[in-house]
Amino acid sequence: MLNIISEYVISNGVKIHYYRTGGNKPPLVLAHGITDDGMCWSPIAEVLAEDFDVIMVDTHGHGKSDAPEDGYTLQNLGAELAGVVQALELNKPILLGHSMGAITALVAAGLYPSVPRAILLEDPPPFWMNVAGTSRDESFKIGFTTWVDSIKRKTRGELLSECREQNPAWSEAELEPWINSKHRVSPKVTALIDPPDMISIDLPNLFKGITCPTLLISAESKRGAASSEKDIAQLKTYIPHMQVTHIADAGHSIRREQFAKYLECVQIFMKGL
Repeated sequence: MLNIISEYVISNGVKIHYYRTGGNKPPLVLAHGITDDGMCWSPIAEVLAEDFDVIMVDTHGHGKSDAPEDGYTLQNLGAELAGVVQALELNKPILLGHSMGAITALVAAGLYPSVPRAILLEDPPPFWMNVAGTSRDESFKIGFTTWVDSIKRKTRGELLSECREQNPAWSEAELEPWINSKHRVSPKVTALIDPPDMISIDLPNLFKGITCPTLLISAESKRGAASSEKDIAQLKTYIPHMQVTHIADAGHSIRREQFAKYLECVQIFMKGL
């Protein structure tokens, strides 16, 4: 069982909640995916806390953090994560993010290249493939918004049954944090499906400024991974030093579907820093 503290900081003008394992160890900041929250990292944190001071952040609109009316942009996500690092006076933390959290780590590393020691990216959505004039899939955003509305109305039992049925490879340890996160998330976060600054922030040029060691952990497109081989190849043109590790038989939630393989590649990368 994790021995953690639960505290708040003000970051980028928003009251942000985080969990922390503590100890005189190198800092590791974990950034969750959309509709998840910090405690969704618990199974990974249980292991990594042996060697790291693990900080699990609730992004605004998620978990116990505040949910402002606006500000759901890529730039704000990156500034918020960097602000948590600054507020906690963390020295060159490693940033590990999943999905939305992976994009957040990328943006933070681009905006503030001196902040992270390294970044690790679990299947980021390929926002860098969107350019001015590109039409985006409104049906996906509508479907996602409908899903978020539906989970807010479901009981714990209904969510548990749904999660077990749709994710048979997940361990029991993943289920309760996932359910809790769904009851705590604000519907406002659906704005992050199509962030208003996705084009104006100029991700390709921003990512070219990333200097720290970078690992992208990819999965199977046929199982629902967000980034394809083509997407990842394009990202690598912006971050040539980026390493890529592919984990077979996993979809978007790689660590939940292939826990041991995921943990192994994360630990190997971090030991090499």
